Amino acid sequence: MNNEENKFLGSEKISKLLLKFSIPCILSLLISSLYNIVDQIFIGNSNLGYLGNAATGVVYPITIIAVAFAWCFGDGAAAYLSLCQGRGDTKNAHISVGNSITFTIIISLIFLILGYIFKDQLLFLFGASSQSINLARDYYTIILAGIPIYMLGNSINAVIRADGSPKISM
Repeated sequence: MNNEENKFLGSEKISKLLLKFSIPCILSLLISSLYNIVDQIFIGNSNLGYLGNAATGVVYPITIIAVAFAWCFGDGAAAYLSLCQGRGDTKNAHISVGNSITFTIIISLIFLILGYIFKDQLLFLFGASSQSINLARDYYTIILAGIPIYMLGNSINAVIRADGSPKISM
């Protein structure tokens, strides 16, 4: 969060900044979507077949909800960081980023604990059947273990982007 390094944010043309920031963001979302599509193709063609696809399809909305919380804290911190950078207020910028990381970690741990406690209820709520519940439970257990890191990474991406490093964020 060095004001000297990201002075270009206040002086560069908007069209140039838009391209510089939007292309890496679009590419990262595209790659993420392609990853999910390829994942479904491999699972569907494996010996798990349609039940494997059903299991991952049930878990996917839960991960999206986790990311929504992460983006909430990350985008809020990024917006405030941008305001602080415009004012030259590095003290409050650091505090807001620290708060974002702290709240993301707290929410991710709550998400992790509640996810383990209510595992079967959540899976059935999101569409697991008696045929797919075992595969969904196995997949969800693995995904849930990585949720805190996943949420923290998604939360901090917005802050990195706001600090003037869209390629690193990608």
